[in-house]
Amino acid sequence: MCLATVYKSSDDTVIMRNVSKIEVDGEFVLIQDLFGDVTKIQGKILMVDLGNSVVKLSCE
Repeated sequence: MCLATVYKSSDDTVIMRNVSKIEVDGEFVLIQDLFGDVTKIQGKILMVDLGNSVVKLSCE
């Protein structure tokens, strides 16, 4: 299983680790981890690096 770490692009702050699912809902990004916890961020996906399990978000 490949899990990702989601970072805030402006300062590389970790938003969530062990991310198994990401959904886009309009101007929001919903991030779910392995344990089912969900974080809702207003912003957009800037970059996804599947080889290194990295996702960067632009957060407002």
